[in-house]
Amino acid sequence: MNDIKLALLGSEGAGKTDSLYHKRLSIDGRQINLEIFDPCSQSGGSRCILEDPVNWADGFVVVYNISDRMSFLHARSIMRQIKEAREESCKGLVDVPVFLVGNKQDLCNARQVSEEEGRFMAQEDRCHFQEVSAAEDHLEISNLFMKLIRHVMENLKQRADRRRYSGSKSMAKLINNVFGKRRRSV
Repeated sequence: MNDIKLALLGSEGAGKTDSLYHKRLSIDGRQINLEIFDPCSQSGGSRCILEDPVNWADGFVVVYNISDRMSFLHARSIMRQIKEAREESCKGLVDVPVFLVGNKQDLCNARQVSEEEGRFMAQEDRCHFQEVSAAEDHLEISNLFMKLIRHVMENLKQRADRRRYSGSKSMAKLINNVFGKRRRSV
């Protein structure tokens, strides 16, 4: 069974959940223990993510409100914090799956952030982008999370494969160092 941990980040009022959510589900025939953590709901500060949630998560959903420019600017700051924290962490992974989500698409008449601005930021940060209305389309939100979970599963598989390869390569080097080069039989 795989454990997948997602962090849901963004300004208060961007349309996020609260605290910690646990769910066991099956995706593509694999059992998943899913945890979604919203650290921003617990602090009122503008720098809501600390290194613990950033290092804890296997993937991120960064949410902003399309009718609130400050929310968008806060999302940009969060994206930068994720990148910096992951570069500095022992994991050193910058390629962690991130989805940038412009929420409250149903309030398009009060739009302060264009869809193009969201797409541009996602391209800059090499992440996925989508605009949604959590209030009107729960299926779209579910599909977004399923897509992110699949990306995380693939990312975790690639990391495990890299570790396995480098581990076997290291073992071969160790054996060669201890016992000398392997001779070919004649």
